[in-house]
Amino acid sequence: MSQRSPNPIQTLLICGGGSSEHDVSLRTADFIERQLQDVDDIALTRVVMDANGRLTDSKGGVHFLSQQRQLVAEDGSARDVHYVIPAIHGYPGETGDLQSQLELFGIPYFGCGPEASKTCFNKITTKLWLTALGIDNTPYQFLCSNNGGEAGKATMALQQWGAVFVKASNQGSSVGCFKVTEEEQMEEALEQAFALSPYVLVEKCLKVRELEVAAYTYEGELVITPPGEVCAPEDTFYSYEEKYAEGSRARTFVEAEGLSEAQLGWIHEASKRAFIGLQLKDLSRIDFFLTDEGDIYLNEVNTFPGMTPISMFPKMLANAGHDFSRYLSSLIREAVAG
Repeated sequence: MSQRSPNPIQTLLICGGGSSEHDVSLRTADFIERQLQDVDDIALTRVVMDANGRLTDSKGGVHFLSQQRQLVAEDGSARDVHYVIPAIHGYPGETGDLQSQLELFGIPYFGCGPEASKTCFNKITTKLWLTALGIDNTPYQFLCSNNGGEAGKATMALQQWGAVFVKASNQGSSVGCFKVTEEEQMEEALEQAFALSPYVLVEKCLKVRELEVAAYTYEGELVITPPGEVCAPEDTFYSYEEKYAEGSRARTFVEAEGLSEAQLGWIHEASKRAFIGLQLKDLSRIDFFLTDEGDIYLNEVNTFPGMTPISMFPKMLANAGHDFSRYLSSLIREAVAG
């Protein structure tokens, strides 16, 4: 049995966050904790953040992160923090808020920076950036309020396209997302979406294959995996519940079949262009739509993808021949040494 390093890298795993994605964040943290438990030179401390930003350990002790790069307990005791893993889906992890605090404190961390996180979490700003980078994305309408004129744009889009998705702009990928096929459904969908976000996206509903790419830095090189595929049940779309529920009926394939060399080439090029152009760091999951007509649209960029037992990112990383424990521990060592 190997012995712990006498001076391990004190690594803080922050999970939870108190948003609608709190429970999924805990399951992602479970995965990360298992990956690092046998790494001799990394000492992991796990805390759960609630909706008020309070950090609690497994024994119920409350802590806060100080500008002195320490995790401070209520009794005043403190331990150094050399590195942070912000395993929080949704607010404040994927929104860039937590990363901004870590930047202010000068603590290196796993994942994308504040600006990239905020840009990619907002579905509208993501689309604007993708267009600027020359990457096709699904046709849409942008609503800035739920008044008569703006709601009319949504109804016109429905009439033109036949079916639409109404999406809260700054929520997780499947949170606040409603499929609308009848005008009678539009009012409720808009109300629910605007309750979650000040901006709403109305997107054309397409019959597509849903493809996902894992993009990450491994030993200094950007890796872009071949696309995997998610097949949602025919009677539903890939909702938040279908994505993360233990009883999900969605089927996943670590490598999508039947894609041409041209399609694979463009997905690789678009993923690389997005990763570099959006200034992503360490990891992302980049999702595409492939239509029956052969059109490829970049749907969204997830700056901190899920790592639950049914999540695609760790499966695609492993399929590429890479070990997640080695991947993450090497990033930690490099960041702390730098």
